[in-house]
Amino acid sequence: MKIFKNRYGQVATLSAASIGAANAAVPAAVTSALADAATDGASMAGSVLAAVVVIYAIKLLRRAL
Repeated sequence: MKIFKNRYGQVATLSAASIGAANAAVPAAVTSALADAATDGASMAGSVLAAVVVIYAIKLLRRAL
């Protein structure tokens, strides 16, 4: 069991180290474009959620009448 822990512990350490080293410098334009895309995505998700709520409310009103 000791060999198993040692061997896989080293693999986990190496993979964690490589993940940290894989971060590269990204141009500022790319960072701002990603931030803008995240904002646009959030507003679209809010719009879709509002549309679903309105449709559900209309269905409830039709059942009540």
